[in-house]
Amino acid sequence: MFVLKQYVVYPGHGVAEITRIIKRTMNGCETMYYELTFISKSATILVPLDNAKLVGIRPLSSKKKLEEVFVSLAHPAKKISLKEFLATTWNRRNKSYQTKLSSGDPLSLCEIYKDLRFLSQTKELSFGEKSVLSQVELMLAEEVSLVHHIDEKEARKVLQKHSTYKNNEKES
Repeated sequence: MFVLKQYVVYPGHGVAEITRIIKRTMNGCETMYYELTFISKSATILVPLDNAKLVGIRPLSSKKKLEEVFVSLAHPAKKISLKEFLATTWNRRNKSYQTKLSSGDPLSLCEIYKDLRFLSQTKELSFGEKSVLSQVELMLAEEVSLVHHIDEKEARKVLQKHSTYKNNEKES
């Protein structure tokens, strides 16, 4: 069970704060809800307390878990060539990315981040690829910023610093 004012991760959407715990009556049934307000979006949602685990809401990662993410970022995702990577269609890769996004697991998000950073070093990303990369980077940065008590911009720099694929640097 989560508590008021706790930050949690809502899979596929990012970090939210539990701003209220409220009771609502629907169809004659009283249900308790978490009111989640996302930190990077002007959006608020209600999640039944009983469904929080089913939805995949989780507490923020520990510093130890984020250290695993940083270590993972330092290693290439896969030992495949660009030709093999591009042989997989965007639709198939996107489906895999969406599954990983909806898991909310930071190591799964890290895999997407590494794939798309690798691809960005070899070609200009498509609109869809840029969109997914931006979403993943935001989700990771939100969590890093809160766990390490730094702002989001600094958290993005931390992610990029740990990444195998630096800005405009080709893999050798």
